[in-house]
Amino acid sequence: VAEKFPYLVQKKLKEGQEVRRVAQQVMHGEDYISLGFLFGARFRIAYVSDVSRFPTNTEHGSFASAVILKTGAGQLDLLILDTLYKTGSHNTHFCLPQTLDAVKRLCPKRALLIGMTHEFDHHKDNQALTEWSRREGIPVELAYDGLRIPIDLKGGILLIDMYSDASGQNSR
Repeated sequence: VAEKFPYLVQKKLKEGQEVRRVAQQVMHGEDYISLGFLFGARFRIAYVSDVSRFPTNTEHGSFASAVILKTGAGQLDLLILDTLYKTGSHNTHFCLPQTLDAVKRLCPKRALLIGMTHEFDHHKDNQALTEWSRREGIPVELAYDGLRIPIDLKGGILLIDMYSDASGQNSR
């Protein structure tokens, strides 16, 4: 198995290189619970795909109080968040208006948007997001296939690769 499917086998890390991760419940529609993930010793990165709503106990409970503070050591350095369509709403995913509302509530230092449909024009929509970012004081941009984000997590490096799966949706 290790030779044929190396990604299925847990690799041994040196002491201090472990990446702490915690799963948090989010809603993916009204009757399905999905998971968002917090990474880092101080939970400085959040990856939340497949979300239509943050339950109160997630946003205002453990997710918020233990992790997401508007400023200081608990503030997220990076929020990677679902956004399906540019306008309107969807029953199982955030769309751009809901995503930007969530970004304002969670107040990360930086946000990347994933899972967009073909209706987004990457260049034009990133220009609009740059204007929004200046107004709100939170840098937000669309992620793209091939984007690599190296992040130092207290001695260990987490490398986030963005790519699309066969359906065209961004994956991890």
